[in-house]
Amino acid sequence: MKNIVVIAPHPDDETLGCGGTLFRLRAEGKRIHWIRVTQMSPRSGYSVSSISRREKEIKAIEKFYRFNSSWDLGFSPCSLDQIPKSDLIFKIKKVINEIKPDTLFVPFPGDAHSDHRAAFDAVLTAAKWFRAPSVKNIYTYETLSETGFKLDPTQKSFVPNLYINITSFLQKKINAMKTYQSEWGKHPFPRSADTMKALALLRGSECGVKAAEAFMILRETR
Repeated sequence: MKNIVVIAPHPDDETLGCGGTLFRLRAEGKRIHWIRVTQMSPRSGYSVSSISRREKEIKAIEKFYRFNSSWDLGFSPCSLDQIPKSDLIFKIKKVINEIKPDTLFVPFPGDAHSDHRAAFDAVLTAAKWFRAPSVKNIYTYETLSETGFKLDPTQKSFVPNLYINITSFLQKKINAMKTYQSEWGKHPFPRSADTMKALALLRGSECGVKAAEAFMILRETR
């Protein structure tokens, strides 16, 4: 992995899903990029104050991770399953072709939020090898409050087969998440310091390290 893109249906998904990994990759000198699929706007029912607060949070997160590039696709939240799929694919493909990443981190398709499924489907279509030949690796991440909250028993569960040690970066991940004040709360709220630590420790115990993030490998080319 040298040139990495994380696709976040909403700002905060990148931190909840793979924030520790992003900090680790940045520390290793890798290039990291952030694609936000949805964006608050008046037309989607958000107040001026909410939009302003979110813009400040995004700028702070950009500084936290020191992203090499940051992209807003501008779709309305909670509506990705209602727009033409071709529109979503086109915008994602355009950015991927410009960045030419070798690795993509994408949301898990079985998440409770329909935006996550729609984003996942669009990315996989846009990242077929003959459309995006630079992309060699695709991994799904788990998102607190979404991956564990799906209630459809017919859907497959998140079963990781890749673990990344984030022991040295867990606190940075938590600090980054605190930037999203409107999404943050105290335990047992799922987006809390205690819950983030608990999941990282659980994933660490599954692979023999103190703290880890877990992923599912969709494609890995060596």
